[in-house]
Amino acid sequence: MPIPPSGSLVLDQVKELDVVLGKKPPSLGRKRKQPTESGSTSKPSVQYWRKKNIFFNLPYWEKNIIHHNLDVMHIEKNVCDNVLGTLLNDPMKTKDHLKARKDLRDLNIRPELWPQLRGSSRTYLPPACFTLSNEEKVLVCKLLKNVKVPDGFASNISRCVDIKHQKISGLKSHDCHIIMEQLLPLAIRVVLPYRVSCVIIEFSCFFKELCSKVLQVDELETLQNRIVHMLCQMERIFPPSFFTVMVHLVIHLADEAKKGGPVHHWWMYPIERYLGHLKSYVRNRARAHPKGSIAEGYIADECLTFCSRYLDGVETRFNRPRRVHDNNDLESPQGSSWFPTLGQPNGGSKSEILDEISRIQAHRYILFNCEEVDKFQKQLKWQEQKGASKLQF
Repeated sequence: MPIPPSGSLVLDQVKELDVVLGKKPPSLGRKRKQPTESGSTSKPSVQYWRKKNIFFNLPYWEKNIIHHNLDVMHIEKNVCDNVLGTLLNDPMKTKDHLKARKDLRDLNIRPELWPQLRGSSRTYLPPACFTLSNEEKVLVCKLLKNVKVPDGFASNISRCVDIKHQKISGLKSHDCHIIMEQLLPLAIRVVLPYRVSCVIIEFSCFFKELCSKVLQVDELETLQNRIVHMLCQMERIFPPSFFTVMVHLVIHLADEAKKGGPVHHWWMYPIERYLGHLKSYVRNRARAHPKGSIAEGYIADECLTFCSRYLDGVETRFNRPRRVHDNNDLESPQGSSWFPTLGQPNGGSKSEILDEISRIQAHRYILFNCEEVDKFQKQLKWQEQKGASKLQF
C-alpha cells in the first residue's frame, strides 16, 4: 500500500485552492486553462484536490494523526448488504445484473459470464460461481429465520427474512453486524463452492477480529496484509460493480485501528442509539418543531430523574428489576441446591419421558458434576476400603 500523506503535505498542496461554495459564477464563454507544475498553461495538470477541508482552519489539524475517522458500523452494514443482496440475487441490491455483465464484456474479461442473446429479445445471464439455486436460497433463509440466540445478543432477525420470496430486508446496523460475523459463515459453508465460501468466511473473520475488545499491533499488521489478499481474491470471483466505495474502505480499517485503538471507542453505535432516544421525544404527528420537542422532552426527563432519587418506596429506573431478571436466590421446595432456580418461567410447562441413553447421560452428569454427590462417593469409598480390610483380615 502507498504511504498516506501527512497533514503538512496535504496542507501544502491545498493552500493555494480558493473554492467558493454555493452556485458557480457565470462562465465567460471560455474555460480557464489550469496551470501546470512549471507554471505554463499549455498542458493542464491533474489536480488531486478539489476542495480544502474546513478542519484545516483548526491549528492542530495539521498535526492530527487520523484525518478520516471511518465508521466501522456503516461500512460493515453496506458490505453485508452487498454480500447478501448478491448471493440471494435481490433485484434491488444485487451487484450481479445485466449492466455488470456488460461491463465484463467491455473489459474483455470472464467471457463465460458475458450476457447471451437468445431469441429476438431474450437475454440470458450464465450462472456465476456464487449464484445460488432456489433450493439453496431457501436453505440460507431458513437458517437465518430459525436461528436462536441468547437474549440481548441480537434483535429478532427472523422478522426480516422472507422464505417464500427468498429475500432479506429491513436489517438494522447491528443485525448486519451479527449476520456478517456470526451467522453468514454458517449459512454459506454448504451451499457455495469451497473457493467462494472460503473467501467470504475469511472476510467475516476479518470483521470479527477487527471488532475484538483487545487488539495487538502485530496482529493488526497481519490483518492488513490479509485484507489485501482477500480483496484480490474477491475480485476474481465477484463482478467489478461489487466493489463500491464502502468495500474499498475496508482496506483502511486495520490501519486506522492501529492509530485509534479498538473500534468500540470510535464507531457510531452509541451515538446512533442516543440519537434514536432523542428522536423518541418527538410525539407530534406533523413533526413540527422537532428541536423544541427534543429539548422539552430532555428537560422533563432530567427533572423526573432528579426527583426520583428522593422518592422512597416507588419503583423508578434505579430500583426496578431488569428486563431479564435471573434470580438464583430461590431454592427448590425441598431445600436442595442441586437444581437451583435460574430465571423466571415463561410460557406453559410440559413433561417429557427420557429414553434410556438420555437417562444414563443425565445420571452420569449428576455423579461427576454435582458437589452434593461427593460426600456420598467418599462414604462409598470408605465402606469399600473397610470391607476390603475385613476380607484381608
